[in-house]
Amino acid sequence: QVQLVESGGGLVQAGGSLRLSCAASGRTFNTYNMGWFRQAPGKEREFVAAIDMSGSFTYYADSVQGRFTISRDNAKNTAYLQINNLKPEDTAVYYCATQTRFSWGATEGTAFGSWGQGTQVTVSS
Repeated sequence: QVQLVESGGGLVQAGGSLRLSCAASGRTFNTYNMGWFRQAPGKEREFVAAIDMSGSFTYYADSVQGRFTISRDNAKNTAYLQINNLKPEDTAVYYCATQTRFSWGATEGTAFGSWGQGTQVTVSS
């Protein structure tokens, strides 16, 4: 089972950018599709983006399309989430996760197996 550690969160002003990282342990990172989720205070966890194991294919939640970019570097065992033009409503804890087999296209959390501990993103207006 892969271990995941997110980093890169912080406090930023609206309109700013952040790049979140998700570092994976083990030598099987390139066999997993990866996803990012977020959970705002008092709200349910929501899907943000996913990328296939090769890094060639991605899909996004409609709410972040155009501002968020998911990517990965398999040589570094790391997935990334670039967030541009941050808005106060992007304030949340952001989590990365491995996608379970045969779940490509899924957005529910049950389609993802291993999770990191999360990184806090706070956007001030």
